[in-house]
Amino acid sequence: MIGVPSDIDLIGQLATGVAWLDAGLRVTQANPAFAEHTGFGLSRILGHTLAVLLPDGERLHAMAVRAFDESGSLQLRDVTVCATPGREARLDFTFTGLARGTLVEARAASSSGDHDRVSGSLRGFAHEIRNPLAAISGAAQLLENRAGDARQRGLARLVREESARMAALSERLLGVRNTTATRAANVHAMLERVAELVQAERPDAAIARDYDPSLPAWHGDPDRLLQALLNLVRNAIEAHARRITLRSRAEAGWRDAWGQRVPALRIEVEDDGDGVPDAIAETLFEPMVSGRAGGTGLGLAVAREIAREHGGELTLRRTGSGSCFVLLLPRRPPTEPFE
Repeated sequence: MIGVPSDIDLIGQLATGVAWLDAGLRVTQANPAFAEHTGFGLSRILGHTLAVLLPDGERLHAMAVRAFDESGSLQLRDVTVCATPGREARLDFTFTGLARGTLVEARAASSSGDHDRVSGSLRGFAHEIRNPLAAISGAAQLLENRAGDARQRGLARLVREESARMAALSERLLGVRNTTATRAANVHAMLERVAELVQAERPDAAIARDYDPSLPAWHGDPDRLLQALLNLVRNAIEAHARRITLRSRAEAGWRDAWGQRVPALRIEVEDDGDGVPDAIAETLFEPMVSGRAGGTGLGLAVAREIAREHGGELTLRRTGSGSCFVLLLPRRPPTEPFE
């Protein structure tokens, strides 16, 4: 165990990431492995607390405070760190409180193998559904051509278009497309599409709109955002919601992953369903975590991944009854600043 900051020169070639926090819990030294593991260059962390390691930096800082106050050794496992949107790292941290500061060690999360298996399962699933999706799309095309009235044609077109969208998403999981297809999109058009799809599935569900009509266009991947919104609304339906409110607002004063103030949009999906059990509130967005019997626990995890791909974030805001999921997105794709 390295115990004093002067030892930092001796660990420059270690695979374990090591950083030294002074008595004010600000990073004064760090080895290259720490920068590599976290993805944050030294110029972005030196002189700052661990709170800069978004999105879970506040948890890291709180643990550093506790380790220093108790002069003990503490661990925080499976922490998400994301220096560049779409490139998350999952790490285990060890904090050792000493007389003059705190030593922090960072390693690849020991549970990363579980996430690899989940990713492998998703890729296998994506491969298997391609043929059924093609068959559904073809059948929907025939039904659309032969439909006797406008409503039947509209429903057949809906099935065909959604099949095509799901096929594109499966190709993405298989690695066929590795970059986000960024273009200008109308958020309200996407919310209306979500409402149309949900009411086709559940005509008894009431959909309320609370839109800000002055919102400008959003720049990102509309297919991915539509998937995130569908996951949130279907989560509400599965929680026995009878009424779902779709809300849009401009978000003033929001800061991106680099602490820069940027124009952003806020989309909320609020429902009057069963709410989120306290037992899973802290891990709600992790894969395989579900509050329902038979739930996959992937819908919210995928929605948060999509938000972070675009430099945004997905959070839960508790309400008196039900839930409210808040999706924050910069209006334009983020770009990483130069070091």
